[in-house]
Amino acid sequence: MSKKTRKKSSKPVAKKIAQKATTAKAARGSAKAPVKRPAAKAGKAVAKKSGKTTQSASPKASHKPASKPLKSDQPASPKSALVEGAKAPGFKLPRDGGETVSLADYAGKKLVLFFYPRADTPGCTREAIDFTRLKSAFADDGTEVLGISADTIKAQESFRNKHELSIPLISDEQHEMLDAYGAWGEKSMYGRTFLGIIRTTVLIGANGRIARIWRNVRVDGHADEVLAAAQVL
Repeated sequence: MSKKTRKKSSKPVAKKIAQKATTAKAARGSAKAPVKRPAAKAGKAVAKKSGKTTQSASPKASHKPASKPLKSDQPASPKSALVEGAKAPGFKLPRDGGETVSLADYAGKKLVLFFYPRADTPGCTREAIDFTRLKSAFADDGTEVLGISADTIKAQESFRNKHELSIPLISDEQHEMLDAYGAWGEKSMYGRTFLGIIRTTVLIGANGRIARIWRNVRVDGHADEVLAAAQVL
């Protein structure tokens, strides 16, 4: 074979060998293509993300513990189980004007105790004015009347002077008498629960025993109702 013939025939063979090498390289590349590192990392990231989502949906992570009940050093309800017919609890407390009054001061007399939440508030003012208006009628029946709240003596005196009240007003800042007569306890207003004075009236007979108890008093007409009860006692 001549040199020209060998040169011409070698070119196609070399070309075929190069094509085969390229095809084989491409095949090896396509075989490795499905296993891509970035795709695997992305899968792990998704798994981690989904794991966090599952954890946040668990009850421990998404639910706060129930709120604790209201705690107080004071009782949540009236301490006293005072009932009609029981002996009236004794007391000795300051009143407007600087004097001191006690249950013993009214021995042998009928006595009305009206407990009101706060001096110079609308309902308490109406109630105190009503008892003042009927003071002479109570006196004619041999019945004395006292008003009691947790206000200071100064507040009671301002209340008395502003509305010209003639009923003695007792200051029970420590809630001793309020507790004893069941007038201090849990109250609700506008969805809020708190401790305070429960508007209460107690009628004590001349024998020193509880004749009547009115709790959660409605002010309108109440003083007249108490007078009627005292008159038949």
